[in-house]
Amino acid sequence: MTGRAEPGEVLTRGRVTLRRWREDDRDALFQAVPDPPALAAGDRCRRGLAPCPVALAGMAYRQADQGDREMMALALGQARASLDGGGVPVGAVLAAGGTVIAAGHNERVQRGDPVAHGEIACLRNAGRRPSYAGTTLYTTLSPCQMCSGAVLLFQIPRVVVGEAETYAGDLGFLAGRGVEIVLLDDPSCKAAMREFQERYPDVWSEDIGGR
Repeated sequence: MTGRAEPGEVLTRGRVTLRRWREDDRDALFQAVPDPPALAAGDRCRRGLAPCPVALAGMAYRQADQGDREMMALALGQARASLDGGGVPVGAVLAAGGTVIAAGHNERVQRGDPVAHGEIACLRNAGRRPSYAGTTLYTTLSPCQMCSGAVLLFQIPRVVVGEAETYAGDLGFLAGRGVEIVLLDDPSCKAAMREFQERYPDVWSEDIGGR
């Protein structure tokens, strides 16, 4: 994206209609312009067959820094590793103060574990912790309800999301409960998930795509 625009400008980014959240010429934050989809359209969205409306209005989204992008690159590497093994390409990293605590990726296929989502695998790899204060969870895809619940349960204060287009999740649920959200709208994260949805539609439907 180049040039500047006034906040409130409406534009199309990929398959989602976006409204500029605040003025910025490179890493602008956006809010999606929600449409009232019919139930059938919602089903198509969850299966990766149609764009997902992302309701971001009223949320306190923050700007990403270079450190966030470097951590997301690590999470994307985890996602790609899962995809190379025929699994769901969702990767996650838990970090604090620029230091990686743990990383993981979705292992539904690899372990035969239906709850081994990327964020859950990452938190499992982090082991027991007395506190998650000061941590950030990086995830390549907007968290599902289960992973959002884990964020709230462990009181993780900040979540950086690679993309929320191929699966919208419910970022408003987290933001409304005080979690700081950064949405990168990262093309590489989208590409990995779209490749998976096209190659393994049955696995996607078996996981969150068919819920």
